[in-house]
Amino acid sequence: MGIILLIVGCSPRLSDIAVPINDVEEFSSTGEQILEDKWWRAFEDEALNTLIDSAMPRNFDLAATWQQFLAANAVISREASNKWPQIEARAQTAENFPLNDFTGGENTQLGLSASYELDLWGRIGTAVQAEKFRAEANLYDYRAAAISLSAEITSTWYELLAARKQLQITNDQIETNENIIKLMRSRLVGGQIRSVDILRQAQLLESTREQHIIYSTDVQILENQLAVLLGRQPQTVIEINEEFAPNLPELPQTGLSLELVRRRPDLQQSYAILMSADRDMAAAVRNKYPRISVNIDGQLRSNNFANLFENWAYSLAGNILAPIFYGGQLQAEVERNEAIKQQRLYEYGQVTLEAFQEVEDGLVQDVMQKQRTANIKRQLTLSQQSNKQLRVEFLNGFSPYLDVLIGLNQEQQLRRDYVDAQLRQIQMRIGLYRALAGSFDTGRSLEEENE
Repeated sequence: MGIILLIVGCSPRLSDIAVPINDVEEFSSTGEQILEDKWWRAFEDEALNTLIDSAMPRNFDLAATWQQFLAANAVISREASNKWPQIEARAQTAENFPLNDFTGGENTQLGLSASYELDLWGRIGTAVQAEKFRAEANLYDYRAAAISLSAEITSTWYELLAARKQLQITNDQIETNENIIKLMRSRLVGGQIRSVDILRQAQLLESTREQHIIYSTDVQILENQLAVLLGRQPQTVIEINEEFAPNLPELPQTGLSLELVRRRPDLQQSYAILMSADRDMAAAVRNKYPRISVNIDGQLRSNNFANLFENWAYSLAGNILAPIFYGGQLQAEVERNEAIKQQRLYEYGQVTLEAFQEVEDGLVQDVMQKQRTANIKRQLTLSQQSNKQLRVEFLNGFSPYLDVLIGLNQEQQLRRDYVDAQLRQIQMRIGLYRALAGSFDTGRSLEEENE
């Protein structure tokens, strides 16, 4: 008994492993708005909410990740079955020839055997714990995939709205440039316009038409992409009645750094993988201990079926399997698992640092992109004012049409750049929300799968 207590006392125990980062600092800045689990609702876009809600049960990639979790959950039951006795039944009947021989005639056998390993050192229980952590890792992987899907749908949705806005802008610009050419041709006869000015304006018109082709292509491709994300065929028509009019809310609360570790499913996944490696190492250590098992075997045997239940026998045996010399194989396996555990620990630390970086980068990019968008808007306002003045000067003969053409080209480009900047600002905010997001209900549960 003293030897048993000594071995159990030396066995690795389940430990709560802390983040391997010294002096975790808080984030550099924070907002006031509380970010809910379904983070995309912060945009207050009902059409977007409907799209994401419909995608969760329909997206095939997400459904495949859920099945991966179910498979890992089944492995737990498989490993846990080793805690129970293994019972087998066997039956055999045969007709032996020649019948006049002493071995001839009917031979019938029925048997029942059971074996059970006493898990004194927790080897089986530790293996079950390892599989539980692996199943948790798969569950967190599913939740992280749900966040990625929601972010991809949100980004694609606003890219599509922006592309439709750009298409509308280029339509207006094409109409404007065509009207200018008509006006210029009417003035060419009077000598107010040179033919080269018309050619330059025609070149601007063709350049705008090229942009129209690009945005038309983008709209169709983004519609296909959004349909597939929603679990639909790419040729499915998605009704879109919204205009691209971004109105971003205030910055969200970042919370404490360690709260992020407990909230983000990808960090929880990395931690679960680390803990499974910890249990694998413990199981490798316990494989060095003796295994004690009990075997029971019973058998009925007779030369005819009528007398089968009159003759029976059973045996009860206890076995001890103690590793003595494996050439260092078991110790090498312990060292291998210990190295893997350290590897998972460092990976956990790296993933955590990268998560902190994503939040910090998101905060910086959000603020800077807001400034850039405001700057482009000021440029557009100044360009519109200067073009208005250039047109007056041109009509009064004080400025050549080339100045008007250059100004018009710049103004039209700035209008497109402003939409791009607004879209970029939304994408920055999506990245920040995703970096801060935690798990949310996707509508799937083990209970529903088991029904």
